[in-house]
Amino acid sequence: MRGLSTLAALLIAATLVAGCDIGGAGDVVATASGASTVNGSVQVPEGLHSGAVSTVNGSIRVADNASVAGASTVNGGISLGTHASADSLSTVNGGVTVDSSARVAKGVTTVNGGLMLKNGADVGGTAGNVNGSIVLSGAHVGGGLHTVSGDIDVADGSHVEGGILVEKSGGWFNWNPRKPRIVIGPNSVVQGDLRFERDVELFVSDKATTGPIIGATAVRFSGEKPKS
Repeated sequence: MRGLSTLAALLIAATLVAGCDIGGAGDVVATASGASTVNGSVQVPEGLHSGAVSTVNGSIRVADNASVAGASTVNGGISLGTHASADSLSTVNGGVTVDSSARVAKGVTTVNGGLMLKNGADVGGTAGNVNGSIVLSGAHVGGGLHTVSGDIDVADGSHVEGGILVEKSGGWFNWNPRKPRIVIGPNSVVQGDLRFERDVELFVSDKATTGPIIGATAVRFSGEKPKS
């Protein structure tokens, strides 16, 4: 997902349009047709099958066993509950949490925020950000992991298809001299290239399986976590 740093402008435009369609402001509860607001959070009740939900300044919470066509916000986090599902999840300034056994058919993206994919979580497309950690704990990602300045922790037997890309910093928007820390933990699998366009600290368990490593030298470790 090259050009992830352009996501901010695209999401702002798309979400403002969605918000203006309803002209809403304040916290809302989604219905089967979805929900949209400007200054407030969106709640999707447990078990509800909803259309797309969006906000500009607020968080989105999709409760357990619920589903949404998509969820997007500009300034706020997104959480997808246990056994919930979504077509896609996207935010600009906020983190995203995908709970146990939840599924996202396409991608999960943020610009400034972390991504947490818990045990049994399944993302069909890319999981990516610019700034913020990406943590997989027994999760599956089908379209690769992308970041610019974020740390990545592929742990607890997680499975990533599509490799890992750490892009070169470019411009003031995502410039960060710190080296991202990349850890591939025991029993985890990363299929495809692990490509690093900037300096990183890369640690790979002696019980992990990876594709070709390009642009970095892996430090092998034993045990649950690297010592350094």
